[in-house]
This record gives sequence, C-alpha cells and structure tokens, in this order.
Amino acid sequence: MRTLGRLGVDAYGVHDTPRAPAAWSRYSKGKFVYRQGDDPRSFLREVAHSIGRRALLIAQDDVSTLVIDEHADDLREWFLFPDQPRGLPHTLANKREMAKLCGRLHIPTPEVVFPASGDEVIAFAERRGVPVVIKGVESWVPGTGIAARPVIAHTREQLLAEWNAMTHAERANTMLQEYIPGGADSVWMFNGYFNEASECLLSFTGRKLHQSPPYSGVTSLGICLENDVVGDTTKRLAKEVGYRGVIDIGYRYDERDGLYKLLDVNPRVGATFRLFVDRETGIDVVRALYLDLTGQPVPPGRTPVGRKWLLDPWDVKSCVAYRRDGRLTLPEWARAYRGVDELAWLAKDDPLPFLAVAGRVLAKRFRRAVVRFACLSWAGVPASLAPSLVALSN
Repeated sequence: MRTLGRLGVDAYGVHDTPRAPAAWSRYSKGKFVYRQGDDPRSFLREVAHSIGRRALLIAQDDVSTLVIDEHADDLREWFLFPDQPRGLPHTLANKREMAKLCGRLHIPTPEVVFPASGDEVIAFAERRGVPVVIKGVESWVPGTGIAARPVIAHTREQLLAEWNAMTHAERANTMLQEYIPGGADSVWMFNGYFNEASECLLSFTGRKLHQSPPYSGVTSLGICLENDVVGDTTKRLAKEVGYRGVIDIGYRYDERDGLYKLLDVNPRVGATFRLFVDRETGIDVVRALYLDLTGQPVPPGRTPVGRKWLLDPWDVKSCVAYRRDGRLTLPEWARAYRGVDELAWLAKDDPLPFLAVAGRVLAKRFRRAVVRFACLSWAGVPASLAPSLVALSN
C-alpha cells in the first residue's frame, strides 16, 4: 500500500479481519474482508465491482497465488496480473515439484525426502545425520487452515516426536530436508520482476542477518549485497520455465561444497520486498509490476549494497533468543541495527499500522500475564506474590 500509495495509486487491501494493521494505513483506499470458506472467485468479483474499474491484482501469499492461477480466465475480465503458464505457480510453490524441477535443470538444492512412515523418517536421519529440517511441502496444509511451520530437529528423538505429533493431513504435507550448517547470514535472497517474455527487468540480491522465529523463520533483519551466482541462477530458472511477474527466492550457501542451494520459491511478492529498493529511482518489484502492466517503462535498478530492512518488533524478540543462546552479544546487536534504512511497520508518514501492531503485541502479552496470574492463584500462590512471579517468567 505504501509503495504504490506514495506514487498516488489507489490501493485496496483484502484482509482476514477488519482490524488488520495494514487496513489502518493512510494509503489504504478501502478494505475487503475475506472469510474462510467464501468462494474466492465470487468474492473477487464483488471486490472488482466495488472498486468500479479494472485493478491490478497482487498476491502476497501462496494460497492467493494459487487462487489466481486456478481462476485466471475469469479473473482477467476484472483484474490485471501477469499471464503465467497455467499450473506454474503450483509447481514453484510446491516443494516436491520444485525439487523435481531443480533436478531437471541441474540447480543445486539440499537433499529432501517425503516420508510415508516413521521408519522412513528415522532412516533419513541415520543416513544424513541430525539436525534435520522438517518443512511443509506446501506452506499451508491443503484443505485446512494450518500453517506448515519449519522445525529444526536436533535429535532423532525430537524428529520422531514431531512426526508422531502430526495429524494424517500434516504428515502427507511433510518433507524432510538436509540441514545445511550456518547461521541466518548464510541465507541469500533474490527479489526480481520478469516481463511477459520472461526477461528480467529488475533484480536485487541480499542476505538474511536475523530470522523470526530464530534459525528457521522469515527475514527479520536483511541487508542488500551483490551475488551474481544467485542472480544468474534465478534468471536461468525463470527463463527455462517461462516465469512472468514478481518472484522471491531463498538460497543457502553450503560451505561444505561451495554451492548456493535453492531452498524455497515464492512465485509472488515476498514479505521482505521493501529491503530491495533502488536508491536513485525508488523502484522496487511492486512498482515494477505496476509500471509494466500499465504500459509504462520500468526504470533500471541496482542492488543498493548495504541497505538494511528491519521487521519491527519481531526482530527484537529474535535477538533476545540469539543472545540467550550465546550467538549475539550486546555490541553486535547494536552494530546490526546501525544504518537500518526502513522498518516494516513504522513509518513517519504512516504511523497507524505500527500502532495497531504494537497494540496487538501488548494485548497478547496482557492476556498471557492474566492467564499466568490466574494459574498461580489457582495453584495456591498468594495473590500478592503472583505479579512478581509473572514478571520473572516473562
């Protein structure tokens, strides 16, 4: 909303709740609330009729990307969006299909298996050793609202316990991935935009510094750095499959063999896209998408080496965990924040989304404190001592 709103473009949001923080943005022209179970095609048709003119449709998660791909023929009457080869977004977002594609194109990836039993889980751990990464084949368990969060299992016992705790649907969506040693700074990102001929009009590369949750989550602090290997690999992949539009890809550098190994492909706008902004023109991948699909020239952009982006306030929580684990000192923490160019939520010209996020965080902490207070009281702890014990537990 901000990157287009600052250009004077009307931006509308589709949210899962009317109280979504982004809905408070000064650049939000209007909001639409999608309820779980609604027919997405009918819902988007109503959105288009409410706006009253053909609009640019931008997906920000995998499910939205797949919905657009499935209903592309109908949605094109009401919206503008890149004309992808049918089924390609599913191939790229589905890690099983992506692994097959990388094998055909000789793109390095970590070894993966898709176990059907606990015995196969243990067999992989015995062959590859631990830690082992547990991930969802798709980011959401198909047919449910359950997010497939990655987990790093450090022992065989933990690995098997995680597997046994899953439902049948979760197990069917599970893959095991070889763990590549290294911290968050071994994870590299590509952010780019490809036109209708799969030519790269805009590309950036960067590296993660921190993750949320720590060690296996999204970028909470990132820095722009040039990496020709990551850039060239992604451009070759996009050209081979005929990709069009915005793409966000993660790689991990494996110091054991010196290869950059592809981890995940997001065939859409990634959560970290505002890390990658050309300093001279202000162009980013969302602006490139808007300009190209509305018939305007896309100015060239270069990776703004040294630019930093921070996911507030979640990076603070990650840094506390890194410090507790002995992986981050206070001076290193301070240096990491030096020169941060942009925050995800807080902006001088648009403060309300940050205040909404802060309110959510405080409300969540308050609810937890109340529950802990109640539990201590029920356990027979004198009420006068309970607040102190809650503070210590926090």
